[in-house]
Amino acid sequence: MSENCTKTTCSSCSSDCSDRKEPQSLLAAPHEGTHVKHVIAVVSGKGGVGKSLVTSFLAVKMQEKGYKTAILDADITGPSIPQAFGLKTRANGNETGIIPVKTKSGIKVMSMNVLLDNAVDPVVWRGPVIGGAVKQFWTDVLWGDVDYMFVDMPPGTGDVPLTVFQSLPIEGIIVVTSPQELVSMIVEKALRMADLMKVPVLGVVENMSYFECPDCHKKHAIFGNSHVDEAAKKYNIPHVAKLPIDPEFTARVDNGDIEGYGSKYLSETAEFLVQTLES
Repeated sequence: MSENCTKTTCSSCSSDCSDRKEPQSLLAAPHEGTHVKHVIAVVSGKGGVGKSLVTSFLAVKMQEKGYKTAILDADITGPSIPQAFGLKTRANGNETGIIPVKTKSGIKVMSMNVLLDNAVDPVVWRGPVIGGAVKQFWTDVLWGDVDYMFVDMPPGTGDVPLTVFQSLPIEGIIVVTSPQELVSMIVEKALRMADLMKVPVLGVVENMSYFECPDCHKKHAIFGNSHVDEAAKKYNIPHVAKLPIDPEFTARVDNGDIEGYGSKYLSETAEFLVQTLES
């Protein structure tokens, strides 16, 4: 130990001694045999803005493009991914790990709701237990070969987002917002957490951006004028997408048929991710 050692952490010490230690990575190794090429987290500053809808759409679009796609539903207490895809069966396992459930098109899904006996049973756990469960979805699930994994995050910047950013090799995040809550504070919270975790912001999706009249096709800003483009420019966010208010969204999700909705929504976002992450 150096005579100039201040007994603080090595990262804040300028002395070069034999006891110096580099910061240890907290990344957890995936299950043996699992190979995930890209992991993207879908986050929001608050609940109810359509984060799970965006996650589902992006997974569908990537699967349509021929990539092996998966969804890790990290919203343990409010999982909604299985409903969107109409998943009714429970996940099975063997002596080596848990086998994810597959959707009609082959998207692999792991969610708390595919483990519960009754999907409406509440998960009444404290933060550290929830964080541990999310980590196990990464380490104990037999994901196999996956090109794109989307992590559906709970809203906010609490235990689970911290666990995900520290334990999973997140390559970037997609921020989901809506016109009425797209303010500097909400955007900055997501950006600052991403910056603290050294994770880039790949894009922002504004859900419920407008309603298009089916008769005259005029677009109406039901929740106020969009400011997403200005925010993206201010914070150097490279990609922006806008989703309309579409009653068919609700109908498809309620019927568990989001894969059957042949819209082009978020197709450009999926293409942007491919061009950005595959280059």
